[in-house]
Amino acid sequence: MSQSTTYTPPKVWTWDQESGGRFANINRPISGATRDKPLPVGKHSLQLYSMATPNGVKVTIMLEELLAMGVKQAEYDAWLVHIGDGDQFTSGFVAANPNSKIPAMMDHSTETPTRLFESGSILMYLAEKFNAFLPTEPSAKAEVLNWLFWQMGAAPYLGGGFGHFYAYAPEKYEYPINRFSMEVKRQLDVLDKQLAEREFMAGTDYTIADMAIYPWYGVLVQGGLYEAAEFLSVHEYKHVRRWADTIKARPAVQRAKLVNKVWGDESRQLADRHNAADIDAVLKAQ
Repeated sequence: MSQSTTYTPPKVWTWDQESGGRFANINRPISGATRDKPLPVGKHSLQLYSMATPNGVKVTIMLEELLAMGVKQAEYDAWLVHIGDGDQFTSGFVAANPNSKIPAMMDHSTETPTRLFESGSILMYLAEKFNAFLPTEPSAKAEVLNWLFWQMGAAPYLGGGFGHFYAYAPEKYEYPINRFSMEVKRQLDVLDKQLAEREFMAGTDYTIADMAIYPWYGVLVQGGLYEAAEFLSVHEYKHVRRWADTIKARPAVQRAKLVNKVWGDESRQLADRHNAADIDAVLKAQ
């Protein structure tokens, strides 16, 4: 697995479009739209533009949990943004998120539609809008936000670091795989020690911190991310696994995972979601 040649960086980096890797056709060093296409708008105030990657699932978990609580104002349309096809570079999506990453959301219930991007920002916005899954007591709220922002800062090491070099890079190199495996295991150990003393990430209550962390680290220890469970010895993190199993069993989480999913078992795919019946139909067919 060792790298056979040593790379010497040039004095000035230039874009090599032939660099390879699973996402080479959509990665580029410039921002902005590549083609004109407006975003679709459905009948609900909340319009989600996303894909069922871990970052996308965070938001659909929140929305489905709100609906399970009976918050009718959380009804939403979810439109597939296929990042493999470059949908995130359309003019409509760039207007919603100039960073061209999913998920993005528009809230049309405000006087001027509110644009939302970055999954952590969307979770906070929805939590405060509907007064749910985020404590109002300052210390308790701070602890939830500690873990929400921990996830936002930590997951790039898991996805863009470990996941890229272990699963997606055109060649396997020992140094980056070792470097990011060490960091991911350190992060899992942080979570395991936290969850050894708490039912959920911030204490006894299920919050947006759990919703943010589960699609990355919970799914990882359940064997659903990068096919890396054995490689990372995830059985060592028994408290993370207990917590992940608890969240996976929630009906709203099971529903959320189907939304904007277009890979894997065809019977568990739902490209777009416009009402609860769309998910019900998929579940009924199981």
